[in-house]
Amino acid sequence: MNDHSMLKTGAVETEEITPDILSLRTVMVNVQMIGTRGTGDWVLIDTGLGNFEGSIVEEAEKRFGKPPVCIVLTHGHFDHVGNVKVLADRWSVPVYAHRDELPFLTGKEDYPPGDPSVGGGLMARVAPMYPSKAIDLGSRIQPLPENGSVPGLSEFKWLPTPGHSPGHISLFRERDRVLVAGDAVITVKQESALAVIGQEKELHGPPMYFTPDWDLARESVRRLSSLNPGVLITGHGVSMRGEELTASLERLARDFDRLAVPEQGRYVDEEPN
Repeated sequence: MNDHSMLKTGAVETEEITPDILSLRTVMVNVQMIGTRGTGDWVLIDTGLGNFEGSIVEEAEKRFGKPPVCIVLTHGHFDHVGNVKVLADRWSVPVYAHRDELPFLTGKEDYPPGDPSVGGGLMARVAPMYPSKAIDLGSRIQPLPENGSVPGLSEFKWLPTPGHSPGHISLFRERDRVLVAGDAVITVKQESALAVIGQEKELHGPPMYFTPDWDLARESVRRLSSLNPGVLITGHGVSMRGEELTASLERLARDFDRLAVPEQGRYVDEEPN
């Protein structure tokens, strides 16, 4: 499984990444709770699949005893925003995302549909069933600051990593080189139900069935590799670190077309809209 502690608590499985970062898995997608040293404050990154708000709130109460400063979304796909409305309302906190992601979070534009033709397993074959309609967060949603700062997390900077979605972002902390990559890269073969169930650790590009712009996705992986991260936290799969991470990320950046891009698919050869 993983070198680091994995615990089953209630309906979610948790992974302690660093003393101030806890990752929770909601079936097949992770959310992160990141604390701020010396303040007791914290920020929630993504909100997982729907109907897990109770588990997230319970873990937050146990760990921090108070609501987060805000919620930050790496992107707005259904499995990352499943609890965002109910949590933002419950906690009365703002939600931040990249400006290019806002059309999908204000009800103005739907995502491209999932592509079952990319192959790779059951998760890809049922991709057309995954929700792709926009949600409307109303006045809760705000654009991230243009200067790369992350509200509530002074040590982190956000960087654009589009491709999987137009406004996808990742977060990086220079002090210990922690990278929160969302779905720009992931550590499980997300197209395969067996790999997802077993959480088999292996670095991959973004989920094939939901990635409409492979040119941008390639650039984003190379940008992340250039950071030389020491710890990788992703939207799907367990964390990765050390030499395993360095070698895997360099290989993925170098051989992206062979390792990450599907051989066929509606978004492989056509120009993105």
